[in-house]
Amino acid sequence: MPLYLQLKQMIQAQIASGAMHPGDRVPSERELSDRFGMSRMTARQALLELVREGLLYREQGRGTFVAHHKINQGLLGVTSFTEDMLARGIAPASVGLEQMLELASPEARERLQLDLGATVVRLLRLRLGDNRPMALEEAILPADLVPGLEKVSLNGTFSLYAYLRERGILFKHAHQTLEAVLADAAQADPLGVKAGAPLLLLERISFDGDGRPLEFVRAHYRADRFKFFVDLSQL
Repeated sequence: MPLYLQLKQMIQAQIASGAMHPGDRVPSERELSDRFGMSRMTARQALLELVREGLLYREQGRGTFVAHHKINQGLLGVTSFTEDMLARGIAPASVGLEQMLELASPEARERLQLDLGATVVRLLRLRLGDNRPMALEEAILPADLVPGLEKVSLNGTFSLYAYLRERGILFKHAHQTLEAVLADAAQADPLGVKAGAPLLLLERISFDGDGRPLEFVRAHYRADRFKFFVDLSQL
């Protein structure tokens, strides 16, 4: 077996056994080549393959580290980030970045089927799991639906969906899309990634039982911490 594959499998085995934990630093190419008597190029090939497969990640100037396990997130059903994290034993939190009452933009009017001159509440939050940046989420709701929401603190364990349920506002169905994008500078900084890093962009319009759009969400998830799935059955 080629040396790089032997090294790759050894690192995989250490991660699987718990000998190496998420966030642990992996020995450098030079350290690995000295320890196992192989070239740095061979060590580099093993590490690069593990980075491409998502088991490791690199930070410029710091080194290579064991990646955290990705969160499996279903695409069927309108769910709360807070509830999703708690169900996985992860402590959720939010940091409010922007929160305002404003005139609906042309896009918001189209997505929420609002008249010209309508106002909306726009919330921009950084979503955290165990104090690690997970997603950057923008939510837009008709202002007449949530009077005073622009004054509510979004920090800590605030859950928008719990807030809405307490006021009798329930979503009955939603239209949701998911695509791969690259982080721009405005997204990269709060998410703790470099500009150009891969993100998963989720857009969702949620409706009430009468078909009225109640919420438009645009969320950028870190691709190294999330993967989305759908359970399918044969028709």
